[in-house]
Formats: sequence, structure tokens, C-alpha cells
Amino acid sequence: MQTVLITGANRGIGLEMVRQYLASGASVIACVRDTARAEALRALPHQDRLSIEQMDMADFASITSARARIGDRAIDIVINNAGVAGGAKQGIDDVDLDDWHATLNINTIAPLIVARSFKSNLAASGNGKLMNVTSQLAASTWPMGGMLIYSTTKAALSKVAQVLAIDWKNDPITVALMHPGWVKTDMGGPHAQLTVEESASGIRAVIESMGKADSGKFYKWNGEIHPW
Repeated sequence: MQTVLITGANRGIGLEMVRQYLASGASVIACVRDTARAEALRALPHQDRLSIEQMDMADFASITSARARIGDRAIDIVINNAGVAGGAKQGIDDVDLDDWHATLNINTIAPLIVARSFKSNLAASGNGKLMNVTSQLAASTWPMGGMLIYSTTKAALSKVAQVLAIDWKNDPITVALMHPGWVKTDMGGPHAQLTVEESASGIRAVIESMGKADSGKFYKWNGEIHPW
């Protein structure tokens, strides 16, 4: 049975990926900031294959605590999905520096700590896959201004993933990046192009298709390669 760990699993794309992986027969470790507010997860079918773990990406100690609780079990897929938009003030002239620092912790540094913490679990699977959810706004090829906090912290995450892919080249772990599309979530808004079902399904298909030779690639949800 496949084992999948997903951060930011209580809503949006994360929640939908939990639902789809459970439906496919996988065992899922759903990581959320507040387990008391995980009603949507507890309402899903296949609860016998679902484990809900507390993990606050703004609190690095909670990541290592979750790793200690989960232990040394093999994990086939880790999806670094949790992230934040970075607040309302993201222009050059009004950027909120406190929000920038906080968002860097959540969007960039915490995913690295997740990767480091669960590296041995991924290696134990023999074919571990680490997918980091970023954004096309993180690509230098995407011609759009604004969103200074969000785009820079996601760009930094992209570089983290590339470094991991290089440094782990001799480990049985594939590291990749994912632009999930413009999705109808709390962050994406109601006018976005994709449903969470479409985005989550595409992400799962890409992860399933990846092999070690694909480590370091930046994907779109539809399987296309996104230019950096």
C-alpha cells in the first residue's frame, strides 16, 4: 500500500489530494496546523487509512515533533503543499517586512525542514518522491509584477528543491516542483480557471509518472514542463 504525507491538508488542493489518494487505496498522513479544526478530514471515507498529524509550518519544532511521532515508517510520497499568500501589502513601496519574514519561514524554510526531516522515510520506500507546490509566479520567465512576498518566497522554494535534487542525486528520492494552476480555492478565488479536483488529479498523475531522471524538474499540473 502506498503511503503519502501531505502538508496543508485541511482545505483546498491539500484536502482534495487527501480525498483522492484515500480513494485510490493509499494510506495518507494529513498534516494540519490545528487538528481540532480538521472536521473536513474527519468527514472523509476510509478513515482506517487516514492519520491526522499536527504540523504548523510557522513552528519548525512542530515539524520535527511530527516526524518523531510518525517514526521510521517508509513514506512513498511527501507533498509540500502548505503555504500562505503573504498578506495584503506586497508592492515595492508598501511591502510589509514582517509579513515577508513570516512568509519566508512558511513558504521556503519549512518545506526544507520537512524534506530534511522525512528524507530517511522517503529513502526507505526505495522510490521516494518529494513534490513541492510552488507557483508560476516563482518563475523568472513569468512576466508579472506585484505579489512581491509570495513570488519571491516561492522562487526561493524552487531553488531549494533544485538544490535538494542535486544533493540527493545518489539517494532513491525524486524531487520536483509543481505549479498547480490557477485554482478555485481561498487563495485563488472564485474566478480561477481550475477546480481543486482538476488540479489535484493532475498533480497526482505527474507524481505517478515521475522517475529519478525527472528530479529537479518544474511541472505544470497538466504534466507540461514549466520554464524556469
